[in-house]
Amino acid sequence: MSNPRTKIDSSVGVAMPSTLGGTSRPASTTQIDPPVCEASFRGQVSYSDGLVLQEQAVERLRLGDAQEQLFLLEHPHVFTLGRGADSAHILAGKEQLQSSSIEVHETGRGGDVTYHGPGQLVGYPIINLKPDRCDVHRYVRDIEEVLIRTIADFGVTGRRVTGLTGVWVGNEKIGAIGVRIARWITSHGFALNVSTDLKYFQMIVPCGISDKGVTSLSRLTGRVIEMLEVAESASKHFGEVFARTVNIQLHPGLEVNEVRP
Repeated sequence: MSNPRTKIDSSVGVAMPSTLGGTSRPASTTQIDPPVCEASFRGQVSYSDGLVLQEQAVERLRLGDAQEQLFLLEHPHVFTLGRGADSAHILAGKEQLQSSSIEVHETGRGGDVTYHGPGQLVGYPIINLKPDRCDVHRYVRDIEEVLIRTIADFGVTGRRVTGLTGVWVGNEKIGAIGVRIARWITSHGFALNVSTDLKYFQMIVPCGISDKGVTSLSRLTGRVIEMLEVAESASKHFGEVFARTVNIQLHPGLEVNEVRP
């Protein structure tokens, strides 16, 4: 197994230096409002359309034409390969992929092979880490913290595993993370198993890890959990962890709820 730093870096789409530390500055007496992030649940979105959604949001944020975004959605069945992923970690052959209606996409995020599908909450934060959060490892740890707090709302205790990225319950993974950061603007993100059909993970080596399992909120709690409940919880905790004012719109066209850090 590679060292912890290498394993953590595998979840990140680009290598960037840490900027922890620096010269201290005098405290300011000016009240600065936290950044605003628009969180929206998009329902089921194809993986290709999800990529376009992210690319457009990244460009608008870079140009200053839009607020930060947290896209929450589900994908149809798809296996995705991060940069440097081993294609041998997809165990299913072409016929099985076709008969199971599973697409395969290479993508620009970090990490190895993972599965997305119905019953899984996928989150794509499009935020600017400048000026005070320009640290890749901190960003990944913060995403983990969002997921740990989210599943705690449903009575499940998550944890980190040293040297690995994601959120675990016991020896089973419940939340995967694979991100891309360009000019300190983030894309891609996380996948949280809510009521996911876990049999699809048997067709891959999830995240390239062969000696651990996968699980879901519904399996752990023994009950059906509504996706919108989890999306609202994740949005709230995203605002807390990242010090954002999050406007949550779970149903397009309905009233927006504002959550301030």
